[in-house]
Amino acid sequence: MTIKLATVQFCPALGDVKKNIASLKPLLDKAKEADLVVLPELANSGYNFRDRKQALEFSEDPQNSLFVDFLAGYAAANNNTVVTGFNERAGNDLYNSALVINGNGIIGKYRKIHLFWNEKDIFLPGDLKPEVYETAGVRFGLLICFDWIFPELWRALALKGVDLICHPSNLVLPGKAQKAVPVQAMMNRVYIATANRTGTEGNLTFTGNSIIADPEGNVIASASPASEEVLFADVDTEKSRNKMATPRNHIFNDRRPEFYF
Repeated sequence: MTIKLATVQFCPALGDVKKNIASLKPLLDKAKEADLVVLPELANSGYNFRDRKQALEFSEDPQNSLFVDFLAGYAAANNNTVVTGFNERAGNDLYNSALVINGNGIIGKYRKIHLFWNEKDIFLPGDLKPEVYETAGVRFGLLICFDWIFPELWRALALKGVDLICHPSNLVLPGKAQKAVPVQAMMNRVYIATANRTGTEGNLTFTGNSIIADPEGNVIASASPASEEVLFADVDTEKSRNKMATPRNHIFNDRRPEFYF
C-alpha cells in the first residue's frame, strides 16, 4: 500500500486567521493530489503570543472555526485528509493541538504533551494520549514540535502500529529536530513528516527546513530555511511494517523492557 504525502511549509500571520487561510490556498492547491497533507503547528493563529490573554483572543473553538471549515471544505473537494496545528480554545482553557480533518470535519485530535519554553505560561499540557488514525490504508499518529526530544512518544506510537508520524512544528532551535527526526524514523522504522513554519515573530525566528524521513532514516524530502514550500513523498507500508533490522533481529520483538526501568 502506497499513498502520496505532502507537507506544507508557510509563514502564519499572528492573530489573522483570514490571512492564514489566504496564504494557504495556493499552497494547498499544489498539494491537492496528496492523500494526506500536514501543516505546521498553530497554523491558524501564529505562535509568539504576548501573553495568555492574547493567545486566547487568537484561539478558536474547533467546533466553530473558520479555519477548520476551510480545511474540511478543501478535504471534501479533494478527497484527502489534513493534519494541522491548531490554537484550541476549550471553554476558558487553551491547548496547543493538532487536528485530523477530512471532508466530514474533525476526525481526530492530539494536544501537545511537552510544552516548550513560554508555552508553559499559555497552554495547559496535553491530556489526550496519542492515537492511531487511518487514511487510504495507511496508519498514522500525531506529535507536535518539542515532543521530538522525548523518544518514548515516538516509540509508543510505533508500538501501536503506525506507518507514519505527522509532526506539525514551529521549530526555533536550528537543526536540532531535523537531526533527531531521521534517527527516530530509523529506530522505529516509520515515516516521519515534520511540517515546520518560516518567518519571524518578535524575538523568535522559525527555522523552516521541513523534512520527510523514511523507515531507513533517509531524508527523502526537505525544504529550505525560509521559503514557503510543499514537499511530497510516497509512504509505502511494506517498508514501514517491516521491522527486521537483520534477518534475525526484529526491533520490537527483541525488546527486553523488564531491564529498561
